Amino acid sequence: MGLKSSGSAGASRNRQQLKFAIKDSLRELRVQLSVLNHHVGAHLELKDIDLDCLDLVSRDGPLSPSALARRTGLHPATMTGILDRLEQRGWIARDRDPSDRRAVVVRANRTRNAEVLRLYSGMNTAMDRICAGYGEPELQLLADFLRRTADAGRNATDELSAD
Repeated sequence: MGLKSSGSAGASRNRQQLKFAIKDSLRELRVQLSVLNHHVGAHLELKDIDLDCLDLVSRDGPLSPSALARRTGLHPATMTGILDRLEQRGWIARDRDPSDRRAVVVRANRTRNAEVLRLYSGMNTAMDRICAGYGEPELQLLADFLRRTADAGRNATDELSAD
């Protein structure tokens, strides 16, 4: 019985160490992506939050300014300033919402995508090389883990912004 106890204690300790390593790696990834995004934004003459909003509109748009403000947790007046900057620099357009002519939606100017993609090309190439080392089941597991982690981050953000 002594072997089982020490074996399960060792397995539990190993599991805790692995969970810590994953969380620590995610923290390091967050820092590295933040630094990369900051450099990309500097090349494009965009503030970090402007680049974040542009990414959301590019991926999920067109969006209303209020929906974008909710997604980012920003005050609507702050969002107006961000959208003004992005529009002045040709990154987005504000259009009338076809379903409600009184409302406005924000869409990304797709003709500018190449500028952004060029700056992320080093990271995208590195990601392609990393993914090439994994089989399909492993990639499915990683994709699920990252999707669920992003959802957890969204939920944590929603909880904080509700306070």
